[in-house]
This record gives sequence, C-alpha cells and structure tokens, in this order.
Amino acid sequence: METHKGKILVVDDEASIRRILSTRLSMIGYDIVTASDGEEALEIFRQEAPDLVVLDVMMPKLDGYGVCQELRKESDVPIIMLTALGDVADRITGLELGADDYMVKPFSPKELEARIRSVLRRRLAKNTAGIPSSGMINVGNIKIDTNKRQVYKGDERIRLTGVEFSLLELLVTRSGEAFSRLKILQEVWGYVPDRHVDSRVVDVHISRLRAKLEDDPNNPEFILTARGTGYLFQQIVQSEQA
Repeated sequence: METHKGKILVVDDEASIRRILSTRLSMIGYDIVTASDGEEALEIFRQEAPDLVVLDVMMPKLDGYGVCQELRKESDVPIIMLTALGDVADRITGLELGADDYMVKPFSPKELEARIRSVLRRRLAKNTAGIPSSGMINVGNIKIDTNKRQVYKGDERIRLTGVEFSLLELLVTRSGEAFSRLKILQEVWGYVPDRHVDSRVVDVHISRLRAKLEDDPNNPEFILTARGTGYLFQQIVQSEQA
C-alpha cells in the first residue's frame, strides 16, 4: 500500500464501476469516497472536500453536466468526466462547463490512473521558468500571480480552474512562442493523445480562457491563434515585479 496521495470522489450510477475504481485507486494510495447519483455527489463533495472528482455523465436525479456546473460555482477542484456518449459535441459539453478532461467509456482504468496522477501533479506543481522572482506578471490590464496561482483583470479576480491556470502559465512564461495542440497536451495535461478528437480539449480550454480574460474573445489581444500551428501568448516586452 502506497502513502496517502489525496482524496478522490468517484461518481457513477454503476456499482461495478464504483467498486473497480475504488479498489484500484485505494491500492495505489488514494482515499476514495463514492456517490451513485448527482445529488448525492454534491452532498458528499461539500462534506468531504475531495482533491479530484471522477464524474460520470449519465446519472439519475442530476446528470454529470449539472453536477459539473454546480461544482464550478463554488470550486476549482479538478474534474475528469466519464462519458459513454458517441457524439463529439456531447463529450465537449463537459469541458465547456468546466471539466478538466474526459474519458470515453469503456476506458482503461490504468489510463484513468495516469490522467489522475497528471492532474493532481499539475495542481501542486509551479512552473517558475522565465518569470520574475516575485512570481508576478503584468500584461495590459491582466495581472498573473504564479506563486498564488491567481489572475486579476483590472481589480477583479478571475476564477480559473487548475488546468486553465496551467495552460495560461505555459503560454505566458514562454510568450511569443507558438505551441501545437499536441505539445500543449503533453505540457499541460501530461499525455500524448491517441485519438485526434482529444486535441479539442485544448481548443475548448483556450476558448474558456479567452472568454474570461479578453475584452473581445472573438478578436483576442492576448491569446492568439498561430495559423497552421496552434496557439501563443502575445510577446511580453516587460514583466513587472510586484
């Protein structure tokens, strides 16, 4: 048995999936709590304050989309959604509501374990390459505190999920450098996709960041599209220390 790594809430209406994931994740050092429907999930989340949520989409009482939406009103906890839906647009819906990642059923428990490790490692890690010692970067009316992992637009604090902040931090600390979607997946999500559709995860998160940070998300000033490549943050001329 490995040492405690964090607490995970597994939400699925299928008892067999809850049992399999509880057993496997417990064996590698996680504390596990479970819920069988959306309403129970919200109740247990507020009681247990887990470090990560594995969330099925199709559930009774309140589906995974509804749970994700409610969680994002009060928390930036990492969420990995499980979906049996075949339509790409349906899979992307969870990301647009604030999920960090998704996996399609049937899935490999081993791959899910790898995704969980990556998400939790990213949540704790702080990439300080290329930033001032204060950890503060000012770009226009955007202020990014890489030590506290907080972002302000003017005087207003902008709530970002862990993966949104990590994506922004990657682009900002290497401003002017264009990243392909696959490179972003490797750097931020920690895995190389084996399905082309996985790159849509990046597009959705870029769209969410633009909606939160840009004055006009349709004509972005900060997070730019690198034609034929992927994305980049505008070249920063000066980084101001706090």
